[in-house]
Amino acid sequence: MRRAASVLVVAAVLLAACSDLPESKLDRSSAVPSGSSYVALGDSYSAGPRLAPTTGAIGCEQTRGNYPHLLAARLDLELTDVTCGGATTADLTQSQTPPNGDPVPPQLDALSRSTDLVTIGMGGNDGKVFSELVTTCVGKAVKDRGGAPCTEEGASFRAKVERQLAKLPTRMGEALAAIRERAPKARIVVVGYPAAFPERGTCDLLPLARGDYPYAREFVSRVNDGLAAAAEQAGATYVDVWAATDGHDICATDPWVAGVIPAQAGLEYHPYAREQSVVTDLLIDALG
Repeated sequence: MRRAASVLVVAAVLLAACSDLPESKLDRSSAVPSGSSYVALGDSYSAGPRLAPTTGAIGCEQTRGNYPHLLAARLDLELTDVTCGGATTADLTQSQTPPNGDPVPPQLDALSRSTDLVTIGMGGNDGKVFSELVTTCVGKAVKDRGGAPCTEEGASFRAKVERQLAKLPTRMGEALAAIRERAPKARIVVVGYPAAFPERGTCDLLPLARGDYPYAREFVSRVNDGLAAAAEQAGATYVDVWAATDGHDICATDPWVAGVIPAQAGLEYHPYAREQSVVTDLLIDALG
C-alpha cells in the first residue's frame, strides 16, 4: 500500500511540474529515437550476472541478458553499459575493483554531453548492507532459526541499515545532479529493485531466521522509497520494479529472483532472465 501511494505521489508531482516547463524540457519525456546514445549505470541487479555471455569489464558479472542490452536491442540504441556487480553510489565518481578483475573507471566517466538516455539502478550495496543480509544474517540464522538475530532492537545490522537508509536519498540526489551536469540533455531513469523477499512465510531457498524475513523485505522497500524520493526531487523518471515483481520473490512458486541455489541460469540472490525482461518492458513504457 505504501509503495502504491508513493508512486502516485511521485507521478502527481512530476505531472504538475511538467505542465509549467518549456517545450525543450518536455522533450525529455518523449520517446527515445532510434540510434540514441544510451549509458547504463548500476550494480549487479542491472548487470544481470550469469544470464547470458558476459560483456564489459572482467569481474563485473555483466551480461548481454541484462535489461540495458535488452532495451538497447528493442529500441535500437547505441549502448555503453558500465554496470558492475558490487557497485555503490561512491563508484559513480571513483574507481571500483571488482572481484577477480582489474580496477574499472568511475561509472560517470561514460557520460558525455551527447548522451541521450541514462538508466541508473543502485543503492542497495551502499554500506554493504545487502551483501551482509545474505551472508552475515544467513550465518546468524544457523544458531537462531526462530529468532531475529540481525534485526532485533539493538542489533548491529539493524543499526547499520538505518544509517544507510537515512543517507540514500541524499547520495542518489547528488548522483542524479552529477549525471545532469555531465549529460545535460539526457533523459534520466532511476530503476528500483524487485520484491525479492516474500510478504509472508519462509523457504529453504532463503535461509534467514524467521524473524528476519519482514525486515529484509522492508529494507528493499525502503531502499526503493529513497530512490523514488531522489528521482522526484531531481525531476527524473522512477521505474517501480517492486510493484511489477511482487509475488515473484525467492520463495514464490514462480520466482523471478534466485535463492541460495539458483533453479535456472542466474546468480544466487539475483534476478532471473524473466525479471530483466519485465524491467525492460517497464522501461519501454516509461520512455513512451
